[in-house]
Amino acid sequence: MAPLRFALPNKGSLSAPAAQMLSEAGYRVHRSGRELIVADPANDVQFFFLRPRDIAVYVGEGSLDVGITGRDLLLDSSVSAKEILPLGFGRASFYFASKPGGITDQAGLEGKRIATSYPNLVEEYLSEQGIKAKLVRLDGAVETAVELGVADAIADVVETGITLKTSGLETFGKPILKSEAVLIQGDTVAETPEAVHSVEILHRRLQGVLIARRYVILDFDCPVAAQEEAFKLVPGIESPTVSPLAREGWVAVRSLVPRDDAPFIMDQLWQVGARAILVSSLDTCRI
Repeated sequence: MAPLRFALPNKGSLSAPAAQMLSEAGYRVHRSGRELIVADPANDVQFFFLRPRDIAVYVGEGSLDVGITGRDLLLDSSVSAKEILPLGFGRASFYFASKPGGITDQAGLEGKRIATSYPNLVEEYLSEQGIKAKLVRLDGAVETAVELGVADAIADVVETGITLKTSGLETFGKPILKSEAVLIQGDTVAETPEAVHSVEILHRRLQGVLIARRYVILDFDCPVAAQEEAFKLVPGIESPTVSPLAREGWVAVRSLVPRDDAPFIMDQLWQVGARAILVSSLDTCRI
């Protein structure tokens, strides 16, 4: 059986988080040097480290089965690869930007020059909005295009906005796109039952990591008389687990709760009479 061929970013902001997530999911992705291919025989996977912008092309053309890249890069590639799971990191927004006091809304882009590294994505968006403009394709550092007179506005990924402000630009209008790292799959996967099975396992494992990152395990002791009030605070994903304690009239309760809500839920549980309230992190899970 041929191993699953998996494309990963070789550099950039998605590279380390992608490798970390796969490691948490049980895959061996560590590179001792600058290897372009890493084998994981235990999971029957081969990892190919590629430029983030090229990943969607390799997967879309069927050279590789799956990959991790940005949603913005996937959509700009105009290939047949499809997003099968958002991964929760590498979040950014895609905006138009120009000099303050210049273009103030998207309607003002009509007939203007727009510099971007994502010509296909921007062209499709402008077409949907009924706006005709000239696109100036640049490979990077589009922030300088307005200052140098190459364009009237730019369209680019904005993470913090600091680079734009430094270049004397500000965003306008609604975001073109909300992007993040995504798991993508090519059409050829469906042609091989073994590949389909491997992708199903991969998908389930990554979902387990995502859930583990969002939730924690909450354990506490609770008087039987207060358990109904406690259950309202910790409904869990399906339901809480309840076990009798040696102490008469008390039960032990375990449930999953959102990580960010845990401190507040602990305070509320204490108020209804719960004691010995403990929080534990998850490494991964299958729900």
